[in-house]
Amino acid sequence: MLQKQRSNAQQRDESLVFRTLEIRQAAHNGRMRSLSPSSLLPWLLALLLLAWLAPAQAARVKEIAAVQGVRSNQLSGYGLVVGLDGTGDQSTQMPFTAQAMANYLQQMGISLPPGTTAPQLKNVATVVVTAELPAFAQPGQAIDVVVSSIGNAKSLRGGTLIATPLRGADGQIYALAQGNLVVGGAGASAGGSKVQINHLSAGRIPEGAQVERSVPTPLNDGDTITLGLNASDFQMARKVALAINARSGPGTAMALDGRTVQVKAPVNPGARVAFIAELEELQLPDSTPAAKVVINARTGSVVLNQAVTLGPCAIAHGNLSVTISSTPVISQPNPLSQGQTVVAQQSAITIQQQGGQVQQMPASPQLADVVRSLNALGATPQDLLAILQAIKAAGALNAELEVI
Repeated sequence: MLQKQRSNAQQRDESLVFRTLEIRQAAHNGRMRSLSPSSLLPWLLALLLLAWLAPAQAARVKEIAAVQGVRSNQLSGYGLVVGLDGTGDQSTQMPFTAQAMANYLQQMGISLPPGTTAPQLKNVATVVVTAELPAFAQPGQAIDVVVSSIGNAKSLRGGTLIATPLRGADGQIYALAQGNLVVGGAGASAGGSKVQINHLSAGRIPEGAQVERSVPTPLNDGDTITLGLNASDFQMARKVALAINARSGPGTAMALDGRTVQVKAPVNPGARVAFIAELEELQLPDSTPAAKVVINARTGSVVLNQAVTLGPCAIAHGNLSVTISSTPVISQPNPLSQGQTVVAQQSAITIQQQGGQVQQMPASPQLADVVRSLNALGATPQDLLAILQAIKAAGALNAELEVI
């Protein structure tokens, strides 16, 4: 009986594939124009059924874990941007701009006469240059840099960064940055009015730094490598170890804790690179993540994942608003008196509280039910932050609250 069902399912799949091939052949020969909408309906249904029968794409090891020791390094430096159209730092308020420019001119063999006041430079801005040195970067390769103003420059648009050494955490120079800035914004001001689009005090130089020194990576040290998961999850660490053992044999991988998996790897560098490349492409079965609610208190954003569930509870929420208004009152003295006119402030404070009805929220085992229940409250995102925290404190929210 099972064999008969499998053969019938196989015949249906083959029939769907043949219909798909016939559609492609008809489109290639130009015969699709003569097909009527009624004749196209069976083919469209066949394509939809074939897409429904296709297996879902599972996550790969490279998407949830990375090899420990293979990491990027942060670089930073202090530099000058020149060539600005009068939008640079004001030297009177930023004396270090003139000092940095004087030091640069001195390195070029130009020194100011003794007793000379610092020049007023309106087309120069002091900046901090940051970059990310990728793993295995070699001398001569180019990396992108980000340039940000640290003074009171109005705009870095049209400026050029002069040679700036980029240092690592150990104080060594690993790259040298220089080039024209790309600022994704625009602005204009006149007569006290100002219009600005995006941010003008920061820019980017694509491939604006050249690597001068490489960072050694302990990839080929020892006979094992360690995979570090992006998030701590004992279940996912176990699945990674099982997938590697199923491919390379028992005992190859072992989960040390909820975030690291130790894997035996070949000693030869070329064989180890090939081994890691194959490990990163291993498919992992889907798993339900831990229930979590992420709250951004600054923007009022609330994000829930699919594992969040809600228990039965009752909620009463009312809005409390406090309004403070201030009105200037002018008090004038009597004629021919020695008094003076005084402007005083008259303040009025109003407190208004809206009553909230007690609403019963049923148990919500699915994410759609949770969203529907929260929408029934009619609360704003800011009110929703307090409501979710209160539901969690009452024990009706089966999820972890994370405030960022």
